[in-house]
Amino acid sequence: MQTPIKTLFMRGGTSRGPFFSAQDLPSDSATRDRVLLAVIGSPDKRQIDGLGGAHPLTSKVGIVSRGSRPGVDLDFLFAQLQPDKDTVDTTANCGNMLAAVVPFALETGMVKASGETTTLRVLTLNTDMQCDITVQTPGGQVEYQGESRIDGVPGTSAPIAINFLDTAGSVAASLLPTGSVLDTIDGLPVTCIDNGMPMVLFRAADVGRSGNESVAAMNSDEELKARIETLRLKAGVLMGLGDVSQKNYPKMCLIAPPRAGGSIATRCFIPHVCHDAIGVLAAVTVATACVLDGSIAAGVALMPAGRVKTVAVEHPTGEFSVELELDPNDTQNVIRAALLRTARLIMRGEVMIPASIWKGHCAS
Repeated sequence: MQTPIKTLFMRGGTSRGPFFSAQDLPSDSATRDRVLLAVIGSPDKRQIDGLGGAHPLTSKVGIVSRGSRPGVDLDFLFAQLQPDKDTVDTTANCGNMLAAVVPFALETGMVKASGETTTLRVLTLNTDMQCDITVQTPGGQVEYQGESRIDGVPGTSAPIAINFLDTAGSVAASLLPTGSVLDTIDGLPVTCIDNGMPMVLFRAADVGRSGNESVAAMNSDEELKARIETLRLKAGVLMGLGDVSQKNYPKMCLIAPPRAGGSIATRCFIPHVCHDAIGVLAAVTVATACVLDGSIAAGVALMPAGRVKTVAVEHPTGEFSVELELDPNDTQNVIRAALLRTARLIMRGEVMIPASIWKGHCAS
């Protein structure tokens, strides 16, 4: 016996995974997590018995429901799974999967299109963060084809605009959770920051690297990975996050001067594997560090003038541009972060899980 669960399999930005309506999953989190592990096929490094793609970027799940508070159209719960672990982490955000939330809601009839474009307010339940997402909806249908290109995704697609409303201190207590823009941990200067994603930034040169290494080189650098994990555990305590040994945050990021005409170069770990690109909210957080006086990015990033700045964050497979607007009365305060993503519906149908894990709402 197997239990069928309705799902849309979607790409959001440079990530992908199954999306579910919250009403189609178990209401208690423990059973829900067992269901999601079965859906993705974890723990197994190949995820051969599920929908996972044997990588953290393809071991993600989106859960969507109608908005639960005034002014919010949709609630979104993001779940990060790992290929070889039995963990389901719903504490952090994922800006890439966020790009597929409104298309999912429109495709399933959860909401209706409102014209040539549809803008909906989405609440990310993981961190209580809100954003306005605009999707192209000519003729009342989601348009996936277009001319927008994002690094890490082949071809072009229709643009999806995400305007974040309240990213500072998404998981940590504040934008600078240690109370300082620059800290020293084990003799290494770092900036601990959370503007959508808790992160620890440090200069590649300070750990004897160029910041231009390939992803494969980063992932095979056991000495560096061990040092980064030691740093991450200590930074987690300093950031008020407690014991982060079993958590997917803070993300760790080496920064270096740009090499391809951007603002800053990055190599990010999520948290133990070097990212082929960079996460949406990680890019927002790195870009924010670039505009803060005295941060680890000072003297490294090349920044444009003006109160509204486009920060091009270089990563191993291209760049990610973030538009930041600074408070005219306080240039250390970022009042708006906006960016462009794309998404695509890949498959619709039912995913099957063993009935021994969950028999479904009707049979349970």
